[in-house]
Amino acid sequence: MKTLKLKTIVSALVVVMFAWACQNNTKNTESNLYTNAHKVTVKEVVQATSYTYLNVEENNESFWIAVNRSEYTEGVVLYYDEGLEMNNFESKDLQRTFETVYFVQGISDQPTLPGEQQPMTQSQPQKPTIEKLDVSIEPADGGISIATLFANRETYKDQIVKISGQVTKFNPNIMGKNWIHIQDGSDDSGNFDLTITTSQVVNVGDVVTFEGKISLNKDFGAGYTYEVIMEEAVKADAI
Repeated sequence: MKTLKLKTIVSALVVVMFAWACQNNTKNTESNLYTNAHKVTVKEVVQATSYTYLNVEENNESFWIAVNRSEYTEGVVLYYDEGLEMNNFESKDLQRTFETVYFVQGISDQPTLPGEQQPMTQSQPQKPTIEKLDVSIEPADGGISIATLFANRETYKDQIVKISGQVTKFNPNIMGKNWIHIQDGSDDSGNFDLTITTSQVVNVGDVVTFEGKISLNKDFGAGYTYEVIMEEAVKADAI
């Protein structure tokens, strides 16, 4: 009789443990269902020319993120994987310095399932379109045009080249560098804008000549990739 009772108790314990294990496994499965590292709630929206700055909250912690300009509303929940951290970042548009801001790509109002690309939603920002300026700037002595660079990119890989153009964008102090976009009016299959990194300062609208090393397929992380970029550039009049 005692043996029968013992068997009954053991069986009941097995059932309970099995049920607990199944419940715990379900919770683990649910927690790993989505791949996004961050789920944030928007508390404040600040619009600038090229970026939208969002003050968000995650796990009761507030911080700033920057995304390509788009429309967001307070209270919306957003998902993203990673951001490029910038400290003491100065926004010229806003005349404001952010102690810390994360530049984020691939943000969405829907979480991403494993193996899926980030869903495209109305609130998901798109890569900004670069407008082609109506300019015509001849290459400096010993220099080449932007179209020539893009058409012969493999030839100029890791080479020092000289290129002239009009400054279309200037973003200072990102990853310890100043980032410049220039155009000269030339165009190779839609490639008419060159990104340059430098320690020097210019103004939008300046016509400048830079010398620097050409790099291809440069990936700085967080979605910042460039098929062609000029690095460690110096203005020709400063050489």
